[in-house]
Amino acid sequence: MDPARRPLFNAAFSQGLYDEFMQRMQAQVGPIPFQVAETPLMMTHALRDWLARSSQEIVAQLSAPALLEKLKKAIPAHYDVPGMDPLPNCVQVDFALTNGADGAMEGRVVELQAFPSLYALMPVMSDCWAVTLNRIPGLQADWRWSIDSPARSLELLRQTIVADVDPIECALVDINPKEQKTAPDFEATRQMFGVESVCVTELIKKGRALYRKRNGGLVQVKRIYNRMVFDELEVKKAVIPFDWNEPLELTWCSHPNWYWTWSKFALPYLNHPAVPHSRFLSDVTELPADLSRYVLKPLFSFAGAGVIVDVAPEHIERIPREQRPQWVLQEKIHYADAIRMPDGNGVKAEVRVMLARPPGAAELRPVICLVRLSRGKMLGVDFNRGLTWVGGSVGMWSAQ
Repeated sequence: MDPARRPLFNAAFSQGLYDEFMQRMQAQVGPIPFQVAETPLMMTHALRDWLARSSQEIVAQLSAPALLEKLKKAIPAHYDVPGMDPLPNCVQVDFALTNGADGAMEGRVVELQAFPSLYALMPVMSDCWAVTLNRIPGLQADWRWSIDSPARSLELLRQTIVADVDPIECALVDINPKEQKTAPDFEATRQMFGVESVCVTELIKKGRALYRKRNGGLVQVKRIYNRMVFDELEVKKAVIPFDWNEPLELTWCSHPNWYWTWSKFALPYLNHPAVPHSRFLSDVTELPADLSRYVLKPLFSFAGAGVIVDVAPEHIERIPREQRPQWVLQEKIHYADAIRMPDGNGVKAEVRVMLARPPGAAELRPVICLVRLSRGKMLGVDFNRGLTWVGGSVGMWSAQ
C-alpha cells in the first residue's frame, strides 16, 4: 500500500491507540457489533484511481441495454416491483487486492451488488482514523475517504439517498434495524442525512401509500432507503404490509429489482481484465481438471453465505441440475499480502468501491472505498475467528 506510511503506523501501533480510535467512533454511533480492524488501508493514489476506473468500466458494461434485458430475467416474478428505474442508485464492486503482472497492486472482482452498503459509517470511521493518524509523527496529513472532495461526495450521497423528499419522509427500511450488525451505519445515516430507520413490519399501508409512526402520529413514507435482504426476509418469515408486485406511491434507493439484476448473476456476462472468468454451473458440461483453481458461489446469498472455496466434484454433484443456473463457477483469485502487521505477518484485503447515482443522473460515480481485512481463506467472520488485524476498515489517502 502506501510504502512510506505503513512502517510509521506499525511502529507507533499499540492496543491503546486502537482502543482510543474505537472509543471515538463508538461515542458517535454507538456500539459496533462487528469486528473493526486495527488499521485503515492507507492507499496510494494510483491504486485508488485504478479501482475507481475499473469499477466505472464494469458498471458501463452492465448498463448496456441488450445486457440489461438479459440480466432482468433474474428477477423472480413474485419479487418483481413496479417502477424500476433505468439504473440503480447504489452499486458495490468488491475487488480482491492482487499483484499485477508488473508487481503493482491491482484488484480482481470477487462480486458485485446493486444494493446499499455502509455509505454513512465509512466517513465516520475515516474521520476517526484521521484524528488518530494525525497524532502519529510522520503521518500528519489531510486524510480523505472520498474519491471526490468530501463536501461534493456528501452532497452526492444526500441527493442519492434522500432525493427531493423531506428527510422525515425518507425511511431506511430493514427488518429489525436495531438488531442488525449494520445498526451503526443506520445511526450515522440518521445523523448525517436526517433519515431514520424503521422495521418493514411496522410500516402501515393505506391505499397505495405507506406510513410510519413518529412522535405519536403518522408520516407518509415517500422514499425508501432499501436495506432489506430478500433471503433474510424469507428466513425470518417477515410479514410485510404490502405486496411486492403492487404499485406504491413512493420511490426506492435502490429499487429492489436491482438486487437481482446486478449481482453475481452478471459476472459470466462481463469481459474486463479485473473480472475472473466465471460460468453458470448449468453451462459447465465438463468439469475442469483442476478444481482447486475455482470457487463455487450461489448467486443470491448475502455476505458470502454458501460459497465453497475448496471445490470438489462431490460439491457439484450435490447440487440438483435444476438449481445449477443459480450457481457460478469462478476462477480463484490469489490475494496479495496487502498489509504487513507489526509482527511481519501478511494481511489480505478486499476493497469495496461504493458507487452512487442520484435520481435522474446519467451515470454512477465512485465515492468511497470500504475495506475488509482477512488472514483466513475467506473474508467472513468464521474464517478469522480469534485473529487480530482482520475485519471491517476503510480506504484512506492523503489529499496531497
